[in-house]
Amino acid sequence: MEHFFTIIGGMGTSATETYLHQLNERTPATNDQEYLNYILVNHATVPDRTDYILDHSKPSPLPPLLTDFKQQAALKPDFFTLPCNTAHYFYDELTKATDIPILHMPREAVKWIGQNLPNAHRVGLISTEGTRADHIYDDEIKNAGYELVLPDDKIQQQTNELIYANVKEKNSVDRVLYHEILRQMFEEKDCDTVVLGCTELSLAQDREPYTKHPVTDSQSILVNKTIELAKKYAQE
Repeated sequence: MEHFFTIIGGMGTSATETYLHQLNERTPATNDQEYLNYILVNHATVPDRTDYILDHSKPSPLPPLLTDFKQQAALKPDFFTLPCNTAHYFYDELTKATDIPILHMPREAVKWIGQNLPNAHRVGLISTEGTRADHIYDDEIKNAGYELVLPDDKIQQQTNELIYANVKEKNSVDRVLYHEILRQMFEEKDCDTVVLGCTELSLAQDREPYTKHPVTDSQSILVNKTIELAKKYAQE
């Protein structure tokens, strides 16, 4: 297969399915042959990223992820995508395992803010506690010159409930809860935009869109960047 990319997904599977759905839906294709070539590695048994980040005595996701990247690198994809925000904690180690480019979802999301929301100053972040602890978004947001706004304990607990009790456990989205989380971030925390720093939150945005204020959907942005890069490689 010529000019393809590899998706290292399955963290979680429902969120990866949303990524694929958006990828295929947004690809400008009128027949089978105009869709993108890709391989999906839906590695659902990768240990929980947040569990490990918060407690290093728990099983590490890094060894299985390294194996995935090394195995797929042997097939020589044009690039990799990693549709799991928390897994970017291991980004530097993963890039050392291959010379094939790996798209950096948090970096692309922050770049998107600068390109599309020029008046944004206060950038909120909702995510897993693992992503909060590993600061992968904090550094990107602050280095771009924005003021980072994090949720308080109440909003974080609501976010945890949405991610784990709703999406991961039941593959469902509590629309009222999701919209209330964002309402608080925008109206009480005075955010100019809020980054969805977890792909389960991106799934929630896909199914129950919040449109009252500008949301920065990291996975949706990754989808667009994936299509852009795949088309670029296909033309070479």
